[in-house]
Parts: sequence; C-alpha cells; structure tokens
Amino acid sequence: MIEIEASVLSSDFLRLGDQAHEAEEAGVDGIQVDVMDGRFVPNITFGQGIVRALRKILKVTLDVHLMIVEPERYIEEFSEAGADRIFVHQETCTHLHRLLSHIRELGVEAGVAINPSTPAGVVEEVLDVTDIIQVMTVNPGFGGQKFIHSQLDKISRLREMLEKHGYELPIAVDGGIDTITAPLIVSAGATVLVAGSSIYNDKASVAQNVAALRASIIK
Repeated sequence: MIEIEASVLSSDFLRLGDQAHEAEEAGVDGIQVDVMDGRFVPNITFGQGIVRALRKILKVTLDVHLMIVEPERYIEEFSEAGADRIFVHQETCTHLHRLLSHIRELGVEAGVAINPSTPAGVVEEVLDVTDIIQVMTVNPGFGGQKFIHSQLDKISRLREMLEKHGYELPIAVDGGIDTITAPLIVSAGATVLVAGSSIYNDKASVAQNVAALRASIIK
C-alpha cells in the first residue's frame, strides 16, 4: 500500500489548519510539517506550536521533518507537541544512532532523511534503530522545486540495501512529486509520497489533487 502525505509547507498559511484538515478529509495518510531554522536550509518556517495546534485537529499521522542544526535539542519538545514521527537529517547529526534511539525511547517513530548529494549507504549502520527513511528529491528549503531524477537510482539502491539486510522499512520521498513523477518513484521502490505543491495549488481542489495523485500510482 502506497501512502500519500501532504506537506503543509505549500498550503495557505492563513488557512493552515483548514487546509491540513482538507487533506485529511481527502484521504491522505499523513501530514508532514517541515521545520526549518534558516541555518541548515535557507528558510525559516514552523515550530512546536504549529505541531501542537495541528495535533488537536488531526487524526492522521503527523510527521515532523526537522531541517535544522542540532536537532537533538528539540526532539523532546516536538514529541510532547504530538508528533507521531520525527525525521532528522543525517547531515546534521554527529551521533545519529544515539539520536534515533532516543526518538524511539520517547515513543515516537524515528526517521532519517538524506539530501540529494548524500549517498544511500550512509544509513546502512543505523537501520536497526530506524523506522523510516526519507529521500529528498529536491534540495531542501523551499516548496515547488523541480524533481531531481538522479534520485530514482538512489531509491532503488536503498531498497536493495534494505532487502539485503532483511529490513522492510518504508521509504518516503519528498520533493517534486506530482502525477508524472509519482509512478516513477513508486516503481523505484518508495512506499510513502510526501507532496506539497501538487496537493495545494490553484489548479484544482485539495481533494481533486489527492485523488489524481493516488490515481497516477494505481494505473
């Protein structure tokens, strides 16, 4: 079963709660909140308060994607705010195994994200403490970017690595996902699609966009 998550980074911030709820009503499997600090990525976005507010109105999985330096300083706060799953970037963690273990100890799913320039093999030694891996198919920081097609090979290599070691972990993909790229991503081995601008746009309603995206992967 392929899951679809809506990234609220591309939503109308004046209607953030309503648009997150619209995506839930449209049948998405989760909502992802991109937390950016202006240091690891050139943008500043949400904090714990947004996660706490969304948790009050959502029943679906609530992901927190920490695109920040020193993520270990904020893990407990985002856990307390109601995150079901927390992603940290391999590129920002000196002690990745320790941090992923700590996330799990808090009763939250531990996810590791990797940038386009980061090889798939960097996560091989932390598979035992990882619940999900997220491949960035754009350079993180802004929504609406163009999909980097070279990442399809990385997704395939990552799936082969998981099978080699006997892990059935989900692979999430974030960046440039639409009705054209989604089937390619799924064919490469991904099981979770995180979509932003293809769900939140002026071309169609949230429900119509979610339906079109799901239809594109079941043809």
